[in-house]
Amino acid sequence: MADIPTSLHDLPPVTAWLSDMDGVLVKENRALPGAQQFLDALERKGLPFLVLTNNSIFTNRDLAARLERSGLNVPEERIWTSANATAAFLSQQSPQSTAFVIGEAGLTTALHGAGYVMTDQDPEYVVLGETRNYDFNALTRAIRLIENGAKFIATNPDVTGPSDEGTLPATGSIASMIQAATGRTPYFVGKPNPVMIRAGLNKIGAHSENAAMVGDRMDTDVQAGVEAGLRTHLVLSGSTSLEQVETFPFRPFGIHEGIGELIELVEATR
Repeated sequence: MADIPTSLHDLPPVTAWLSDMDGVLVKENRALPGAQQFLDALERKGLPFLVLTNNSIFTNRDLAARLERSGLNVPEERIWTSANATAAFLSQQSPQSTAFVIGEAGLTTALHGAGYVMTDQDPEYVVLGETRNYDFNALTRAIRLIENGAKFIATNPDVTGPSDEGTLPATGSIASMIQAATGRTPYFVGKPNPVMIRAGLNKIGAHSENAAMVGDRMDTDVQAGVEAGLRTHLVLSGSTSLEQVETFPFRPFGIHEGIGELIELVEATR
């Protein structure tokens, strides 16, 4: 058995980066300090990277435009959403099959791109994503399809989301309602499931031992990175405080005030 690395010098170099979006690169539609410089350093070094989000509402093109308005230049092919990960997962499990989908353009576009047919007639899957317009009839149809044997998939387990007006119910909350009605537990693809991380690594041709994950949440970003075998870097510019880190049974590889503190690590890559 190989020796377990005991210091940074014993580990292989990080040659690929995954970064969460909100709380790491942007906050309240504003770029965080050092975010563009971090992205520029990755481009300059020629290192593959992905910007991750559990949000399944928007298409990659929509998110690239949103980031551009925030002052960040991220090509749409460098964005990896829970909708993208769900489409990749379903393509692997049952290629070009059928699904009844509750969600918005981000999810339907990803599933169409994977060759899936959207139908409410005997689909193999019911796929639940985030939407701002949950429809009672659609939820009822989903429940009955699951009762009749459709497999239940949800893009992510987040129970709430932020808005300018306050907390919004998110995918996890609606999934809990459907679960209560059917007795069927959904399979969540998005963070903290390492499936999303591994699928992202496959997309950019990277291996976990040479990759790092940057996030602002211990219970999603860091947990997913740890379970996927990546070096995890927690930034304190988003949801998690330094005091909260101690309450978790796992720890990030590094803790930083913000993304700008990681630029030096990227620049040091040979």
